[in-house]
Amino acid sequence: MNSPRPRQAPYDRDDDLAEVIDLPASELADERASQLGRIQELDSLAGKIALVTGAGAPDGIGYAIATRLRLLGAAVAVVSTTKRIHERAGEIDAVGFVADLTDEAEVGGLADAVVDAVGEVDIVVNNAGLTSKTDPAVVKPVAQLSYADWQTELARNLDTSFLVSRAFVQGMAERGWGRIVNVAAAVGVVNAVPAEAAYAAAKAGVTGLTKALATEVVADGVTVNAIAPGLIRTGSSTVPELQRGLDGPMGRPGTPEEVAAAAAFFCAPSASYVTGQTLVVDGGAGIRG
Repeated sequence: MNSPRPRQAPYDRDDDLAEVIDLPASELADERASQLGRIQELDSLAGKIALVTGAGAPDGIGYAIATRLRLLGAAVAVVSTTKRIHERAGEIDAVGFVADLTDEAEVGGLADAVVDAVGEVDIVVNNAGLTSKTDPAVVKPVAQLSYADWQTELARNLDTSFLVSRAFVQGMAERGWGRIVNVAAAVGVVNAVPAEAAYAAAKAGVTGLTKALATEVVADGVTVNAIAPGLIRTGSSTVPELQRGLDGPMGRPGTPEEVAAAAAFFCAPSASYVTGQTLVVDGGAGIRG
């Protein structure tokens, strides 16, 4: 028979606390400051150059992402299809460009212009494609959907991510560091709604592009990830969309800033071991039975 194990002395919380309390306040403050500085360094984008597409709306996801990346220290270029992008750029000390990102030649010209203006791009956020009140989505049942309508939605929501990613990813790989974040949607990735088959197909395609591209540059220091927002309250939100948000698990739509937080995570140097993933930002709507 084994002899009984000696009883251990009880854990003395007071002694441990006393040791901590007896540390000089200056040493505690220095240690906390050092830890905080290390965390900020891991998440800082200082010295990085970011391009955010589809950032023209002042209350949109693209602008919220651009603002957050700028606050994290990145130099930021923003692009949209209209001249209002220059207003957004001025508000966050960024550089604005106007381009049709469904046009291969214009994307090539944009790439050259961005590099000339701000330098080699380290971060691309492909947000272009989300619709607006002035450029609404094609909402028709499949039986009534023309091939031209289908192509329009795929060009706006999938081709843009492909063309912009292709324009910048090789440079990132050659320099050994880069981040590409594609903005997909819960529609097509988690769920679907009637009369939005083309949009759903395009956004599902964005996640497929994300995974495939991630495998191609995984050894080059470049990560490629996607965000799939659910119902987000923006200036282009319709009343039915907002109502669906109110009926969701959290009782509200999301905000552009909440989507921007997810994008910033993927862009951070500390997220270097995360690639080929899709982060759903939908307030739990996709998991409710």
